[in-house]
Amino acid sequence: MENKPLNYFSRIMPITKEEADAISATMVIKHYKKGDILLKEGQISTEAYFVLEGCVRQYYIVDGEERTANFFTEEQWVISLNSFSNNLPSNHYMACSTDCFLVVGNREKEEDLYGRFPKLETVARKVMEKNFVEQQEIMASYTTDSPEQRYIKLFNSRPELFKTIPQYQIASYIGVKPESLSRIRKRIIAKR
Repeated sequence: MENKPLNYFSRIMPITKEEADAISATMVIKHYKKGDILLKEGQISTEAYFVLEGCVRQYYIVDGEERTANFFTEEQWVISLNSFSNNLPSNHYMACSTDCFLVVGNREKEEDLYGRFPKLETVARKVMEKNFVEQQEIMASYTTDSPEQRYIKLFNSRPELFKTIPQYQIASYIGVKPESLSRIRKRIIAKR
């Protein structure tokens, strides 16, 4: 499990054994239970996470209802970027949708690694660029795609979510009520 983050970084940019050892030495792996909240609305984020196993959900509370913005699964970063980077209260929640094993990092460890290994700052920038592109694609989907198209894209790109995530969270993510999700699924099945 420890090798997953190192393999991830190595795919972005080759890292030396010394850099890999330094990253490993600072890694803290924690187990979280389904339902554990990593960040609440109004809290200032002091930690970033890398998902080794499980699923973390980002959601907002709008008019008393949860609205799912994203799911983070294996080899994805979970970070409330605005809160973490700018020391501002979060406007959303981050919670474990399943039992999770996460690498937990903080700014102090991050800055120490950058000071000793400046190349790792470049790796981190590339990670953030990748995350930014993923977020832009999600936002574009809400502008250009119908809920049915968002459902199909999610199903084709991340089928594992449909085995572990409650349907009401999937419905919230694609922007519909659970009963609408049932109708969407029936239409898709009928087309096949």
